[in-house]
Amino acid sequence: MYQIIKKRKIWLTFSGIIVGLSIIALLLWGLNLGIDFTGGSLLELKFTDNRPSVSEVQKAVEDLDLESLVIQPIGEQGMVLRFQDISEETHQTIIDRINELFSDNPILEADNASNEGVESTSQAFNSFEQLRFDSVGPTIGQELKTKSLSAILLVLIAIVLYIAWAFSKVSKPVASWKYGLSAIVALFHDVTITLGVFAVLGEFYGVEINSAFVAAILTVLGYSVNDTIVVFDRVRENLPKSEDDFEGTVNTSVNQTIRRSINTSTTTLVVLISILIFGGSTIRDFVLALSIGIFIGTYSSIFIASPVLVLWEKFKRV
Repeated sequence: MYQIIKKRKIWLTFSGIIVGLSIIALLLWGLNLGIDFTGGSLLELKFTDNRPSVSEVQKAVEDLDLESLVIQPIGEQGMVLRFQDISEETHQTIIDRINELFSDNPILEADNASNEGVESTSQAFNSFEQLRFDSVGPTIGQELKTKSLSAILLVLIAIVLYIAWAFSKVSKPVASWKYGLSAIVALFHDVTITLGVFAVLGEFYGVEINSAFVAAILTVLGYSVNDTIVVFDRVRENLPKSEDDFEGTVNTSVNQTIRRSINTSTTTLVVLISILIFGGSTIRDFVLALSIGIFIGTYSSIFIASPVLVLWEKFKRV
């Protein structure tokens, strides 16, 4: 039997260091918020032949007065243009200007692009293809930011209340509401590390946070608390019949569920990594957030939530 709880100082110290580094990254760089939250427009292109340089594209659109223009090459053939919210007429002008860089290759086909907050379908050209055009007004962006924070807060409150209710008949040696707080500590650990990783990715690789990322975080919260409840439920089952002290009972419960947790998470991660490798760029960040969060969540349900529960019991005796 693995002595996981006995070595809790190792796990908690390691996690404390990683959480601390994540908080430092968030304070130093923050999150690279996408247009979903800041408002603006995003145009993604894929070039079939030679991709023009950033300076060439910049020169082609310089007289359009695009505010906060950022041009970022993606991979070998892609390019993303970010700027403040624009009209559909300006959008089509940008496309025409870029197409003029390939004057021998006229437009093959075009379709109507999106209105505010709606993603357009692709446009095909001889030398490049418009993969997407998103336009979000600043009012919508601020509303999404507020609703996202509210959703995460409500989920955390609901989790504490649910766990407290589910373990309401367990009062010894740890009160039921402390099971909920232990789960919240693990969730804070999971979310903070995931945010810290994306703060680093945003600073050095330009990875943005959008509404899909919020959906990924909420999914991670649910997945992580599910793993934690499985362990806690086994603790509840073992308490009446266990001859060990509370620490020993928790350690036995963790050992009884660890294989199930790892197997479940591994199969999920195999699917996510496959999507990450072979899927499109539009869902890459969402899948990456899920992969990181689920991996960290599995770790925390075993090595964080259960040791914290034992610490509650030991502090009670001091």
